[in-house]
Amino acid sequence: MRKIIQTRSPQLLRLAALFFVIVLGLVLRRFGYAAGLPFIVVKYGGSALWGAMVYLLVALFVTRSRPAVIAVTALFIAISVELFRLYHTPWLDAFRLTTAGALLLGRVFSLWNMLAYAIGIAAACAFDPARRAATHPRG
Repeated sequence: MRKIIQTRSPQLLRLAALFFVIVLGLVLRRFGYAAGLPFIVVKYGGSALWGAMVYLLVALFVTRSRPAVIAVTALFIAISVELFRLYHTPWLDAFRLTTAGALLLGRVFSLWNMLAYAIGIAAACAFDPARRAATHPRG
């Protein structure tokens, strides 16, 4: 089994991780409260997973960059999206009220979200398959 995993490309593993993170985030937001999870876990756990998703999306597009560069880029994007919540127009606020708008852009500005994003990005960077491939080359 380990040999099979080692032969997979880091990009394929990143794509699988991205899919897993998205599903986990949607499940957490949809069923977290019903499962009795506290607000902080549902709210900021979802934000951390969103940050991890941004890291993995960036990693899929800039395949040859080092994980640290990807992490800084992802953090810049995540903070930019959070700051964008301070900008209001009628059409943008209407989009934010939709499910897609809430998941992609969020509704309310929060400094705590930025911390959660950083935690999610750091975790994604730490477990990045390309990072593992670079530190444990196949022999």
